[in-house]
Amino acid sequence: MVVLGTKVYVAGDARDRTLDGLRSMVGNELGDLDVEYDISLRDDEFPSVTVDGPDETVAKNLLREEFGEMVADHEDGETYVGTLDSWDEDGFVLDVGFGQTVRIPADQLGLGQGTPTQIRKRFGLVQHLPLRFVAGDPARLAEVEQDRLYEWSRGDNGRINANSVTRSEARATVNRAGHAQDIVTVERIGLLEQSIICNPDTDPPGLLADIGQYMPSELLAIVP
Repeated sequence: MVVLGTKVYVAGDARDRTLDGLRSMVGNELGDLDVEYDISLRDDEFPSVTVDGPDETVAKNLLREEFGEMVADHEDGETYVGTLDSWDEDGFVLDVGFGQTVRIPADQLGLGQGTPTQIRKRFGLVQHLPLRFVAGDPARLAEVEQDRLYEWSRGDNGRINANSVTRSEARATVNRAGHAQDIVTVERIGLLEQSIICNPDTDPPGLLADIGQYMPSELLAIVP
């Protein structure tokens, strides 16, 4: 069984649509392999995939690579995934499943000057976003994660990060607001966390203001 490193924290029809989307994504990953699999949702809102068959090992590795994996025990110096649960002036708190959290102190974020709250907004870190960290005392944000976030803030294209929405729903919302020509694509950065990549001449805060009325999500603009 692989506990995927992404949460399903919406309810009702939205949860059903999210799980249907997850089944499609898992099917795309494992469709060519000789395995049977079953997807279920744990009490902590992390989905798990049970895999069985001759290609079981390959299938599990593919799932870990695509979604990350939640594990109960963390070894110092090893890299794991958690989802951004909360933040305060002392740092970030990640939900790592199994009823556990990991705190990353402010001086272990490695994302430049500012308070954790300022850093979160500057880099568009919406709640529940999957983030990789290195276990230890203290834990620290993984270098590969720091590099990804700096790429977001230093590229030619601004972004709008959103949570509580699927990739197809985010794209449909942009189209509905009449801004299909103002974006490059919608990048999935979590199961329910998406990054709307703007054209170089698009103003991310302005786009955010226009689409916000159609999208009941937390939206954060990243301006290069």
